[in-house]
Amino acid sequence: MKLKRQRRFHAEVSTASLNDIMFFLLLFFLIISTLGNPNVIKLLLPKSSKSVQDIPKTKPVALTITKDKTYYINSTAVPLPQLEERLIAATANMDEPVITLRVDNSVTVQELVDVMSLGAKLKIKMVMATELNQ
Repeated sequence: MKLKRQRRFHAEVSTASLNDIMFFLLLFFLIISTLGNPNVIKLLLPKSSKSVQDIPKTKPVALTITKDKTYYINSTAVPLPQLEERLIAATANMDEPVITLRVDNSVTVQELVDVMSLGAKLKIKMVMATELNQ
């Protein structure tokens, strides 16, 4: 007499809730990614047709000029009269000081030239950040 069952049990994985889990993970990472860089200064950078990247050995200092002519050194607001001494302090421990200029496209050329002449006076290499046209 054969008492074994004719059907064998197959292991099944219920995937009905995986959509919900993936949605919550996506939402979580989207929210966390916006918190990753809270000191972002909104700018409309000038456009460029070519990109030249010379990566320095040390992290460059970021100098940002907004459209309302506010100066920032590494996301710290700096008044214009103190800009020179703050640049000296920011680049004091660098062998080859490099400053990345992030200038809003509505800022006048004269203000850009003033900042670049200040960098030339202090013997600091200045690189201008642009938005690449494609």
